Amino acid sequence: MKIRILGSGTSSGVPRIGNDWGACDPMEPRNRRTRVSALVEHSGTRILIDTGPDMREQLLAADVGTVDAVLWTHDHADHCHGIDDLRQLFHNARKPVHGFARAATLASLQSRFDYVFAGRAGYRATVTGELLPDAMTVGPITIRSTDQPHGSIESAGLRFDTDRGSIGYATDFSAVTPDMLALYRDVDVLVVDALRVAPHPTHPSLDEAITFARNCRAGRTVLIHMDNSMDYASLCDSLPAGIEPGYDGMELVL
Repeated sequence: MKIRILGSGTSSGVPRIGNDWGACDPMEPRNRRTRVSALVEHSGTRILIDTGPDMREQLLAADVGTVDAVLWTHDHADHCHGIDDLRQLFHNARKPVHGFARAATLASLQSRFDYVFAGRAGYRATVTGELLPDAMTVGPITIRSTDQPHGSIESAGLRFDTDRGSIGYATDFSAVTPDMLALYRDVDVLVVDALRVAPHPTHPSLDEAITFARNCRAGRTVLIHMDNSMDYASLCDSLPAGIEPGYDGMELVL
């Protein structure tokens, strides 16, 4: 099993429009971050996490033209506004893409992008709208999920298990619940939101992400959803053993 970090940046990406690199070295290519997304693969099965506005370029870079399922963590723009590009995956597979989300997220997506799920004016629906349960399987991959506080809404926390190991994917959360700790306990790889050093009301800070990873007893931790204050080389020099910054195109193989 492997996970590819398609995008490792926050909602504004790095650099921000205006060529604002903040504290990030523009000469370090791993500081160029598109909006956060990932791809989990095992034995020919591919699962896409979120459909951000950079999805087209991310899938081109990964040389991926079809997926077996899409999982949405929540309905914020940086996680779903590339949904129209699932149309090409529909054409490639010649069938609708299986799309899963928790109930509130699914209802929001179906309301905002009704044509994607129901079709319109002679165009077929390109994505199915299916509830993301607490546990399900897609091919050989077992997926478990839980609800994570994310400000005034909730995001879906995800865990992927196969005979090769386990991967946790925890983005966009503002508090840690017992169910979250149980879901991610002892994962081989934890991919976790670490927006910035300073506290934020709806995302974990760097210290909070590190504490969370330790409390989960993760074997290896990779940081994502980072803004332009989080320089790649500086993080590599300062992070504790077993924790590292992610970057666009990074692949972790179990």
